[in-house]
Amino acid sequence: MRITPIILQKQNALIDDYRNHHSGILEHFDYDPYLESTYQSRAKALQKKQIDRKNLTEALNTMNRRWDAPRATYRNIERLKQDNSVVVIGGQQAGLLTGPMYTINKIVSIIQFAKQQESTLQLPVIPVFWIAGEDHDFAEINHIYLPEYNSMKKYKLEQQTSGKQPVSDIKIDQTAAGEWIDQLFAQLSETEHTKDLYRTILDCLRDSTTYVDFFARVIYQLFNDEGVVLADSGDPLMREMEQEHFTMLIKNQKKISSGVYTAIQQLNQKGYAISLETEPDDAHLFYHDGHDRILLTRDDEGNWAGKQQEILLTTEELLETAKHNPSKLSNNVVTRPVMQECLFPTLAFIGGPGEVGYWSALKPAFQAADMEMPPVLPRLSFTFIDLPVEKSLRKFAINEESAINHGVESLKIEWLANQGGPPVHHVAAEIKQAVDTAHKPLRNIAKEIRSDLGELADKNLYYLNEDIKFLEERIIKAMEERHTKYLKEFDLIQNTLHPKNGLQERIWNPLVWLNEYGDDFIGKMAKQSCSFQAPHHIVYL
Repeated sequence: MRITPIILQKQNALIDDYRNHHSGILEHFDYDPYLESTYQSRAKALQKKQIDRKNLTEALNTMNRRWDAPRATYRNIERLKQDNSVVVIGGQQAGLLTGPMYTINKIVSIIQFAKQQESTLQLPVIPVFWIAGEDHDFAEINHIYLPEYNSMKKYKLEQQTSGKQPVSDIKIDQTAAGEWIDQLFAQLSETEHTKDLYRTILDCLRDSTTYVDFFARVIYQLFNDEGVVLADSGDPLMREMEQEHFTMLIKNQKKISSGVYTAIQQLNQKGYAISLETEPDDAHLFYHDGHDRILLTRDDEGNWAGKQQEILLTTEELLETAKHNPSKLSNNVVTRPVMQECLFPTLAFIGGPGEVGYWSALKPAFQAADMEMPPVLPRLSFTFIDLPVEKSLRKFAINEESAINHGVESLKIEWLANQGGPPVHHVAAEIKQAVDTAHKPLRNIAKEIRSDLGELADKNLYYLNEDIKFLEERIIKAMEERHTKYLKEFDLIQNTLHPKNGLQERIWNPLVWLNEYGDDFIGKMAKQSCSFQAPHHIVYL
């Protein structure tokens, strides 16, 4: 395995400026994540922070026993009891078979950075992955993409869900999920790893009740000795720990909402577009009513209401809910980071580009809660290149960095044009011009005799040109068929390194590589020490 850093050329302005330490964006955060002194200062500040380590570790132990977590995980949960221990944390939705590769990349980032900081600070640094089980958009996670004929095909798990039900509460339809897995494996080539991989995934499925369970079990199969600790944000045990923090969020809602709204306007004025839309009256909390998860707002009377008036609560009623029935509440994208900070001694938060973007608006929310925002570090980003793709790149002398950034469609067209075939386009253009010249006297005569004959003559010329065009296209197609083998290699490169005109990590699922190489390549990735300064890395498998 070789790993090489490269430059990404399509990053947004916010991430570029953040990596380059521009004050215009850094002023929206409490720490510069690329300074070594940041983590020394942060670790020192955390020693004064009150964390309910006893209840936190008990909840983590209970959750992880349900997922049959490996021994290394329990050792790290035990280390979290130490007063000087800290965590490196990040999170994602519970995607099927991990979802796109960026989930794997994020966990690898958390593990690597925790190791790096433990070595530097000489403190216990625990890698924690926060599963966003409270999220309710099942359509975002109910599918994966696999390569098929050098394109990406979507494989969707067909299961009906009711209302806006949190993923933590969605029971797996074992029959539908089993059929879905069979469909996936029918598309894979048989290797020495296929049978074991199939059996492992089915075992994870059958031992799971919800899709969060399934996600957690798959993750622990892939990271079984790195000590990563999983936590389900939608678990009732977490809700019980959050009751006093929900109270704090309710009491400080106006400061949080107005502050975040103002910060977004400021960022927009600086030219930073972030994927977070809020209004001053947003409550940034969800209320759970049966299977529905209702996003609350504040009305003119100061009550807490659903946007469609599904629910109406006074502040006193909401505070009573937080105190006696916290499982009826959950956080949205604005308050979840604050809640996370209330529960964990966070040395660093690891986020993707979109997360770093919306965290830039959250400093007022942390201030309203009388807390600092933890250092926010962009995760590692990888593109995986296997041997067949690497050979094709070498054959056509294609630069990997260019292929990842721009794709190879234009290079394919250029290569085909340079294969020394007959000048079809040029000849066809000359014939069209000759036909037009020869046909012109006939058109003129037709127009002089009668206007409708003139129109017929024009149409006649059009059909002659269409016939020439048809023959031209058939000749080109025949030429392409002669080079089909080579053109397919260009398509393989495109589909692997620039699928759907974007980054591999946003489309590809790890299943293909797990089938080809086993899970060893993921373990090797976790044991590396990559530079977080580099915006992207190529991994040669």
